[in-house]
Amino acid sequence: MGRTLSRRRGSGRRNPPERPCEEYVPMTLKEVYQEGKKTLTEAELESPAFDAISLFHKVFGMDRQALAIHGAADAGEVRQERYRALIRERAAGRPLQYILGSWPFMDLELEVGEGVLIPREETELLVYTGARRLAQAFPSMTEGKGLRAADLCAGTGAVALGLAGLLPQASVAALELEEEAFVYLQRNCRRMGRRVQPLRCDICRPSTAEQFGGLHGILSNPPYIRSAELPVLQREVRREPQSALDGGTDGLHFYRCITALWVPRLVRGGVCAVETGEDQGRAVAALFEQSGLREVRVEKDFNGLDRVVSGIR
Repeated sequence: MGRTLSRRRGSGRRNPPERPCEEYVPMTLKEVYQEGKKTLTEAELESPAFDAISLFHKVFGMDRQALAIHGAADAGEVRQERYRALIRERAAGRPLQYILGSWPFMDLELEVGEGVLIPREETELLVYTGARRLAQAFPSMTEGKGLRAADLCAGTGAVALGLAGLLPQASVAALELEEEAFVYLQRNCRRMGRRVQPLRCDICRPSTAEQFGGLHGILSNPPYIRSAELPVLQREVRREPQSALDGGTDGLHFYRCITALWVPRLVRGGVCAVETGEDQGRAVAALFEQSGLREVRVEKDFNGLDRVVSGIR
């Protein structure tokens, strides 16, 4: 499902064995990297080489090519120990993205950390689908000029900021309830300087939706994992906030909120697009049709799985 992490993001399986404290032994850059990679391999991570070089770049500022050229140089005690510390965090199951402190999404580099959902590559399909359908529905609004959109359950702001990048003249509201996630949303909105307004509110409260009217677009990557499935998720995914994952008993709680409270806030011809779990496309499409949306489509991701449902009011 979409909340699992692909190779690009890495996936942990078990805790590494504890290692005794060791005296400092000078090592070359290549030796330090190889040691880190070996530790992550022994921890049975899905992509130990990728994770090791990502952490190496964070500490030493070198990519693979630079490492190949300068690998014989001395690593230095301070950075060597710093790298080892990050390797231990990663081997213990802390998500790579949280250790790095940022993660790419489309043309963005978003701040991430404990308390906020990590942006996934699959979610880019939601942004592109929403932007395409909005451009088709409102062709006179060049670059989104005059267009009003809302990103519900915004998290880092990935969807809102991505949409604002594709439609730079649009005004986008990014709604997020959880305090820790909202901090990252505010930071990313300030850093990117796009036309996105972060708002802290509960999207499932009727009084929240009532404050919005005349929306041309609604996009959302809501929590959609069934509550009973949370304990068996990958260890790393369980490190992410449960509030960003738990979609209720059948995983459809937030889609019902969106279709009941938010679809009526769309103008005629407005677009609603949401990300779904891989087995939820038909169920969400049915909710869309029941709410009166037309031209409902289910888009598949690069793995051929149902990922985005969209419709027109």
